Amino acid sequence: MIIRNMWYRTYQAVMRLATNFLDFTPPELLDGPGSVRRLPALIKAKGFSRVLVVTDKGLMAVHLLDGLFDSLREAGVEYALFDGAQANPTIQNIEDALALYKEKGCQAIIAFGGGSSMDCAKGCAARVTNPGRSVPSMRGLLKVGRRPATIFAVPTTAGTGSETTIAAVITDPSTHEKYAINDPKLLPPYAVLDPELTVGLPPHITSTTGMDALTHAVEAYVGRSNTKNTIEKAEKAVALIFANIETAYKDGKNIEARGNMLLASYYAGIAFTRAYVGYVHAIAHNLGGLYGLPHGLANAVILPYVLDYFGESAHAPLARLADIAGVSSEGQSVAEKAEAFVASIRELNRRMAIPEGFEQIREEDIPLIVERAFREAHPLYPVPRIMDRAECEALVRRLMR
Repeated sequence: MIIRNMWYRTYQAVMRLATNFLDFTPPELLDGPGSVRRLPALIKAKGFSRVLVVTDKGLMAVHLLDGLFDSLREAGVEYALFDGAQANPTIQNIEDALALYKEKGCQAIIAFGGGSSMDCAKGCAARVTNPGRSVPSMRGLLKVGRRPATIFAVPTTAGTGSETTIAAVITDPSTHEKYAINDPKLLPPYAVLDPELTVGLPPHITSTTGMDALTHAVEAYVGRSNTKNTIEKAEKAVALIFANIETAYKDGKNIEARGNMLLASYYAGIAFTRAYVGYVHAIAHNLGGLYGLPHGLANAVILPYVLDYFGESAHAPLARLADIAGVSSEGQSVAEKAEAFVASIRELNRRMAIPEGFEQIREEDIPLIVERAFREAHPLYPVPRIMDRAECEALVRRLMR
């Protein structure tokens, strides 16, 4: 175990150095209420006249894209619509989007929706410029090859931060496994943060996507690969989330709270794109793949359990976050502040009707969950404390209901 852990830490140290030579430039932003209507002019200014819009049928059903479509027509930008993005995009899902892109002679992609639409669009964009590479062959780190087709990212949830991440999470339905393609080339060069697009989100989506953003910020912050910028962005994200998530949850039409949650998600995305995530994501991805659990919900439930496991190894950063979130008290020790922060996450979940565990987890699936979580987390994720398999199994069992 000691030799294994030394190998993981050596790998992580090398990756910290290597990331200094990679391009993590955040996207050029259009933000503020109504900013999506300015997107077609930007698309045209960048030399594109025909785009593929990747979204899902749910957003089409509530006419959330009507304003974008009107603006595209007014600007003289032709578009093809792929509204088949699935909740957990599959390899075939990406290939279907690619086929339409080619058929309609598109030149760029608008990714409109939550993380699933973004992931589908990123996979499609990578396949456009890498026709000889299959989606599974791009699994892992730095395997995309040529720079993908240009993506204009328009998030409609404040959680995934996909508009500023290097990852696309794909589901293989043949194995019920979710895995990530990680490459800075996947980072969209342009993004729109329009709070008007999130006004219609139901409370349970607002809460779970918001806690998804919190998970991104916290996992990045407690990890060992932080930079000055990721620390700053994670702290801003945590402050914004604690100040705004319950307002957005209770009063969905509050534009200021909605805008602040979008900004928090964006900041958290910048943080974890460079500093990575940890065991929360490794376990959540596999619960999503096996049981179809929404990613934000899985992260929200798992986060306090993993922070409990880290214990003293994460007390110092969690104590700082407790101060930033306003959940600590004068005179508390570092350990007490850290525990207060974890308790505040559980309280947020409780007040927003997020459960403490999952009924879906089956005892016979636990070895597979652990195996896949370990394959994702190790050696890449720079967690403050490295789990062994028995500890991971025990944690997964604590999630069972």
